[in-house]
Amino acid sequence: MYDWLLFLYHRLREQLWVKPTAICFISVVAVFAAKEANQFTWLERVPNITVESLETLLQVIAASMLVMATFAVGSMVSAYASASTDATPRTFPLIISDDVSQNALTAFVGAFMFSIVGLFALQNGYYERAGRFTLLLMTFGVFAVVIMTFVWWVDRIARLGRMGTTVEKVETTTAAALKRRIRSPRLGGKEVGARSSGATAIYSETIGYVQMVKMGDLQSLAEKYDVEIEVSALPGTFASPAQPLAYIESSVRDWEGFKDAFTAAFVIGRDRTFEDDPRFGLVVLSEIAGRALSPGINDSGTAIAVIGALVRLLILWAKPTDDEASEIAFDRVAVPELHYVDMFDDAFRMIGRDGAGAVEVMVRLQKGFCAIAAVGNEGASEVAREYSRLSVERAEGAIQSSQDLAEVKEAAQFTE
Repeated sequence: MYDWLLFLYHRLREQLWVKPTAICFISVVAVFAAKEANQFTWLERVPNITVESLETLLQVIAASMLVMATFAVGSMVSAYASASTDATPRTFPLIISDDVSQNALTAFVGAFMFSIVGLFALQNGYYERAGRFTLLLMTFGVFAVVIMTFVWWVDRIARLGRMGTTVEKVETTTAAALKRRIRSPRLGGKEVGARSSGATAIYSETIGYVQMVKMGDLQSLAEKYDVEIEVSALPGTFASPAQPLAYIESSVRDWEGFKDAFTAAFVIGRDRTFEDDPRFGLVVLSEIAGRALSPGINDSGTAIAVIGALVRLLILWAKPTDDEASEIAFDRVAVPELHYVDMFDDAFRMIGRDGAGAVEVMVRLQKGFCAIAAVGNEGASEVAREYSRLSVERAEGAIQSSQDLAEVKEAAQFTE
């Protein structure tokens, strides 16, 4: 249930209307709640605030906040377009979920709604002495929130959508997904064993990407029907009638009922997501580097920065941990682990292909492979050595200068 709620939370963060709608409701409630101050006798001694002075303050907010909200939306749209054009469209969900920008838009819209409703209530004699004083304090509070939010947001919007910020945001999100998978490499399931010849494959009727696997639902189904389930479609897998979601190691009498409930345990959507799919973050970073290395852009610096991010992420994944093996929470569901070969393919295949002719990129790539191999993980070291050899092979076919090629081979210290 927690994983499902977390999944919904991240999807809601990608919707711009959620926070402004919530703050509008809170603003309306706050305006009408100010009248309740008249019930407290000790507030009868507060200063008598005139209706005109309050009207002036609220009119200032009403006149400016709608303009500010419009300006905020325009700036955010420009940042989204910049990120999609300069980096990759796959970064859009991360950019749009930026908390600072959403909070700024929320503050401006909320202040506008507060001022409009407050003016309406004030001009219709809704408040008495204590109510007007309370509304004044609320108005000052709204002013303070708007000013602080604006100052904070101006600094953020100057960076939002810029290449460096986008790479950093993708790296941070991918690192969080990797850490969750490190804590639970098989999503709480057991290790995959030998599959019997009588195992039944179950396919998806919905075509799209697996965004989440509800392990608790699969465990409940396995217990109810007394079966063993082997998941074959991890988050990020393209589900189709040709790709089995899982294999069932037993016979099921009520097959239709089981299949409907089973497929509902796999959340399938049109696009991949970052939270439960660490490989997607590697793919997005690789796309950013690939676009930077295109002939029309030719930005080796961005590619080198992305290589650094990818090396940090793969070292995080390959670094030995002192933690004990994760507890098996779902003993009837077997789940495969992520493989180093697939992760290296996601991270470095595009960069090694498109940057084969750029000596500075290939040298940094070789240094990255050396750093990953030095972590001490045998599986990661073996794949890093193989990718180092492939990169040198690509460089030999793309780099014409013998001196540049010698520099690349020298950086590939462990390929000899």
